Amino acid sequence: MARRTYAGGSGSRYVILLSSLGLMLMGLVMIYSASSASDYITLGDSAYHLKRQLMWMGIGAVIMIAAMNFDYHKLKNFSWPALGVSVAGLVLALAIGVERWGAQRWIEFGGNTIQPSEYAKLSCVMIAALLLTQRNSGQLRDKDMWGRLLMSVGAVVLLVMLQPDMGTTMSIVFAVFVVLVVGGVEWKALAGLATMGAALAVLGVLAAPYRAARFLSFIDPWADPQGAGYQGIQAMLAFGSGGITGVGLGMSRQKFFYLPAAHTDFIFAIIGEELGLIGTLAIVLGFVLFAYAGIRIAIGTKDMYGRLLAAGVTAIIVVQALMNMAAVTSLMPITGIPMPMVSFGGSSMTFSMLCVGIVLSVSKYGTRGVRVYKGGGVKKGSGSARTDERRGNRRSHLSGIDGGRISARKRA
Repeated sequence: MARRTYAGGSGSRYVILLSSLGLMLMGLVMIYSASSASDYITLGDSAYHLKRQLMWMGIGAVIMIAAMNFDYHKLKNFSWPALGVSVAGLVLALAIGVERWGAQRWIEFGGNTIQPSEYAKLSCVMIAALLLTQRNSGQLRDKDMWGRLLMSVGAVVLLVMLQPDMGTTMSIVFAVFVVLVVGGVEWKALAGLATMGAALAVLGVLAAPYRAARFLSFIDPWADPQGAGYQGIQAMLAFGSGGITGVGLGMSRQKFFYLPAAHTDFIFAIIGEELGLIGTLAIVLGFVLFAYAGIRIAIGTKDMYGRLLAAGVTAIIVVQALMNMAAVTSLMPITGIPMPMVSFGGSSMTFSMLCVGIVLSVSKYGTRGVRVYKGGGVKKGSGSARTDERRGNRRSHLSGIDGGRISARKRA
């Protein structure tokens, strides 16, 4: 009797699912707590944002289930079309999008809004994974790979910066960088990209007065406590009030029109105020478990494309969460980026659940048809990759990444 084996083990799948579910449920509770008072005063419905988030979670669940049962190998055929749709969506947002808080990132339809830049992150990771797989298997020359990668990702980054949205730009760049590292790109090239990226980030800050103001307020928020430093100060007051155990669920003071975007970008501060250090560490633990399981799935995947895809998608979620935490706790300038699966937002929630589904797809199909039978026998389908049993050394397929491009080609 056959039983399915999963890349990273079945335990990793449960960890991904349970950590995601835990984060989403905690997000639901905190969204209601952070928004109920203002919703009642302004809209007459204290559960307005809660009900909308539940709706987006339902849609996201359908997307996640569909993605986890879709063989990720077929995503190679959708990489360039997905990039084209992302670019079109970003152009449309700039042309007819809704402007909020000085940015034009959303397209409105039927009373709802969609943020194309959220899904553009995934298309960039898909393109990077595809191009590196082709390069490492000898289908693409180095210069062709770099040319296509820089043009495709560069086009998305440029359009996102025009919105403007430096936070999403940074998350795209970091996620693609992780794919390049896992894909075995030479360290000299990585160092050159990192240097170029840092230089462009500095230019981006200097080119926009509001970004320069945010950077200065990050250094000294009290220099402009009613302006650029206001959000950072209010977030620090929230964390300081919470202490170890918090002031109690629903008892936040900062959410009463003191802390802007309390249910979106700054929900981590409300968690710190109401649930204290214990609550914030629970959120951190959720993302640590998500990262651990995602890495295990990437390591256990038998083909390079799946490995890069799982690593990149995991990086999208974890890097964005780290950026949000760092901004809210004044460890980096405020970027206006939500916390995946926790903050309110339809695009953010559906995109996050799509990412979870893709990682689960890699776990399900990453063994490429390997089946383990009772008695320890292994049977491989016609398209199966080499297994540890066949190689006999029990080493992870990531073990040869630093060994150079030749070994990477052999594995692809």
